[in-house]
Amino acid sequence: MSSTKFDVIVVGSGPGGYVAAIRASQLGLKTAVVEAAELGGICLNWGCIPTKALLKSAQVFEYINHSEDYGITVSDAKADFGSMVKRSRGVAQGMSKGIQFLFKKNKIEQLLGWGKVKPGKKVEVEDKEGNKTTYSADHIIIATGARSRELPAVKIDDEKVIGYRKAMTLDKQPKKMVVVGSGAIGVEFAYFYAAIGTEVTIVEFLDRIVPNEDPEVSKTLEKLYKKAGMKIMTSTEVTAVDTSGEGCKVTVKSKKGEETIDCDIVLSAVGVVANVENCGLEDVGILVDRGRVQVDEYYKTNMPGYYAIGDVIPGPALAHVASAEGIICVEKIAGQQPEPLDYNNIPGCTYCSPEIASVGYTEEKAKEAGYEIKVGKFPFTASGKASAAGAKDGFVKLIFDAKYGEVLGGHMIGANVTEMIAEIVAIRKLETTGHELIKTVHPHPTMSEAIMEAAAAAYDEVIHL
Repeated sequence: MSSTKFDVIVVGSGPGGYVAAIRASQLGLKTAVVEAAELGGICLNWGCIPTKALLKSAQVFEYINHSEDYGITVSDAKADFGSMVKRSRGVAQGMSKGIQFLFKKNKIEQLLGWGKVKPGKKVEVEDKEGNKTTYSADHIIIATGARSRELPAVKIDDEKVIGYRKAMTLDKQPKKMVVVGSGAIGVEFAYFYAAIGTEVTIVEFLDRIVPNEDPEVSKTLEKLYKKAGMKIMTSTEVTAVDTSGEGCKVTVKSKKGEETIDCDIVLSAVGVVANVENCGLEDVGILVDRGRVQVDEYYKTNMPGYYAIGDVIPGPALAHVASAEGIICVEKIAGQQPEPLDYNNIPGCTYCSPEIASVGYTEEKAKEAGYEIKVGKFPFTASGKASAAGAKDGFVKLIFDAKYGEVLGGHMIGANVTEMIAEIVAIRKLETTGHELIKTVHPHPTMSEAIMEAAAAAYDEVIHL
C-alpha cells in the first residue's frame, strides 16, 4: 500500500505540474502527482510537442516541393496525412514516457485518477472504476490547466466542428477548412493544412491576424499567408455554423455584409478556458475570479496550504510560464527566496512558417507606457545566412528606451526566430543597453546577426542596410 501522506501533492501533470513535482522532489520534499489522463498534460500529448511534429512534416513537404530552388530535382512527392499524424503521435508518446522515467528517477508517486481538493489539506482521487482514495499533504498545488474555449456560434461536435485536439488526429485530410481565430493555435494549424494542400480560410474577429503581435508582424504574416493561397478575413465574425448537410456552411459577418463559406471542417481556435470546474475549489473556499484562480506572487491562494500555477491562474497560458511558476512556487514552499516572475519578460513563440517570436513591449504599447523610443529593424533580405538558406522572409525589430538604452521589446518573424528570442529575454533580464548589444560580436553568417544589426539600425550605426 502506497503512502497517503505527502509533503506536496500536485494536481495535474502538465508542464506546470510535472516540473513543480520534479523540483519539489529535488528539494527533498515527498511528492505525489494526480493525473487523470497522460503524463505531460496537454502540452506533451495534445499541444506544443505533437503540433511541432506535424509542422515539421509540412515544412519537409514544402522543402521537397521547392527543391528545385536548391538545385535538386524531386518528382511526384505526396503528403501522406495518416503517416504525418502517426509520426506526431509517436513523438508525443515518446515524450510522455520520458516524464514517466523522470518521475521514477525522482521518486515521485503517480496517483492515477481525477483529483479533487478537499478542506483540511486533502485531495480525493477517483480512479476509472469509481474507487475514491483520500490523500493529504502540507502543500497542495493546483495545476489543472485549460481546454479549448467554445464560441456560442461555433459549437464543437468533434466531427465537423473541432478543437485543436481533434485537428491533430483527423481520419482524413479535409479538402476545405475554415479556421476561426488567428492566435498561435489558429495560424499554426492553418499553415500545416494549407502546406499539405487543404484550402484554408482564416476568420479573425479583430482587425488583424496574430493580434497580440506587433502590427508589422501581423501585416507580414498576412501577406505571406495570402501568397501561400490562404484566404484571410479580418474584422469578421462567425455568426452560425450549419452542419446538417454533408459538410459545413459557415455564415460570417463583416463590414461588407454576410456571406456563407462551404467547407469540410471548422477548426475553432479562439483561445482557452481554465479547468476550474469539478476540482473541489468551492468546497475549500478557494477564490476564483473571471474563471481563474486568484494567487499572490508566490502562487498561494487565499486558503493556506493551497497553491495554483499555470493556465488555471491569470497570465499568459504558455507552457514555459507554467514551468517557471511551478519552480518558484515549490522553492518558496521549501523555504528558499526565489525572485517573483517578471511577466513583462515572457517570450511568446508561434511555430507557423515563417516563425514568430516576441518579448516585451510592442511599439504601440511602449508609447502608451510613456516611453520615448528608438526603433531598429533589420530585414532578413539583407542577411547572408537567410539568402543562403532560401529564407529571406521577415525581419527583426527592436524597441529601445531612448533615455537609458534599455531593450523594451523584440519582435521577429522569419525562419528559426523562435530559437533567437531567448537572447532578447536574457539581455532584458540583465538590463543590457542597445550600445552593449551593438558591441556584442555575433557570429557570421547566422540569422542571429540580425539582432545586432537591428540594434545598430536603432542608433544609426547599421552596416548592412
